[in-house]
Amino acid sequence: MPEPNEIDIAIVGAGAAGLMAAISAGREAQRRKSPLRIAAFDGARRIGAKILVAGGGRCNVTHHQVGEESYAGGSSNTIRKVLRRFDVEQTVDFFRNMGVKLKREETGKLFPVTDSARTILDALLKAAADAKAELRHPERINAVRRTDGGFLLEGDLGDVRCRRLILACGGKALPKSGSDGAGYAMAKALGHSVTPRVFPALVPLVLEKSCILRSLSGITLHTRIELRSGTGRRLKSFTNSTLCTHFGLSGPSVMDISRYFTAARFEDAEAGLFACWLPDEERSSVDVQLQSLGKRSIGRWLRELLPERLAEAVFETADVDSSTAGHQLGRDARRRFLDALFEMPLPVTSDRGFTHAEVTAGGIPLNEIKASSMASSRCEGLHLCGEICDVDGRIGGYNFQWAWASGHVAGIHTVDSLIG
Repeated sequence: MPEPNEIDIAIVGAGAAGLMAAISAGREAQRRKSPLRIAAFDGARRIGAKILVAGGGRCNVTHHQVGEESYAGGSSNTIRKVLRRFDVEQTVDFFRNMGVKLKREETGKLFPVTDSARTILDALLKAAADAKAELRHPERINAVRRTDGGFLLEGDLGDVRCRRLILACGGKALPKSGSDGAGYAMAKALGHSVTPRVFPALVPLVLEKSCILRSLSGITLHTRIELRSGTGRRLKSFTNSTLCTHFGLSGPSVMDISRYFTAARFEDAEAGLFACWLPDEERSSVDVQLQSLGKRSIGRWLRELLPERLAEAVFETADVDSSTAGHQLGRDARRRFLDALFEMPLPVTSDRGFTHAEVTAGGIPLNEIKASSMASSRCEGLHLCGEICDVDGRIGGYNFQWAWASGHVAGIHTVDSLIG
């Protein structure tokens, strides 16, 4: 029997990607009848904090249609190759075979039929145990270094030697779950680089204190949020639910565009966001409607389309009296009114930081990782998976799908590299 500090495969991080890597490695070792010792290390007292809070506590496991176009960060070609090696259908089968049935909602998101994230985490923990993969926590790994024949992991409970290493440490989002960016230092120590910028993605945005939208807390509606360069060029847009809050804006449309806004601001300080409150209407057709209102007030007309408090905010922004009759609305006033409806400037001052972000933008560049195996091209015997990589997806289960796919590929090929 090996000494307690000698193992074959060590996985640093036991979140979604780390658990999937442990399960996949354990199952592959069993399939090939190889008695490999596999252990996943995590500093958290409770494993799976991110899984438990995902999707409002329901865990949005994946999306019914996942492609590389729904991700940002590194090479889309690499992302596509990894996703194809463990796709949505395989994910659904993976959970079904563990007794977890998923349901598809109108948005395309897939959740467990129990509507409980605990169902997902319990299934993963049981699968890891069945695969004979040890889960060692709270046992934080603080540093790693290359040694002859493997790696030395320096941990809170002593050193551990391993032949193969998988870094699944996550990024910096939701630090209370244990994602504090420590994995980047480990990767650097083994020869990797980290993208020049690492910043929050899928994060709510803070508006100027004087912005009227901050007084509309609780209002939710279908909106298009558009990113434009300082010169007015349209760069990106998302149409989805938007939530007005006491600090600014949240909701899927805002979360999705947040990383693109931050990235644009690094290069263009004048880049900005604009809100279209009637995303299913054309500006020209609404202009015609306004001109045909006759004696009917524009306030009465707009309150049939938008929540009353938001309608008042539109009038205030446009500096137009809501009691104005349609036939009394002059050309300039009508233009200001349409601007407020279709391209209201959003005075964003910041995002809410990693504490409130769902994922991290940036990380280990994909050109330093082999898509076929998630193996490092900089350090023999090292694999990487999950959020530590320079990959971040849209809201809606895409980041979990990357975790399942990259973790599966890393786990399988780590065993393969040992057995041949």
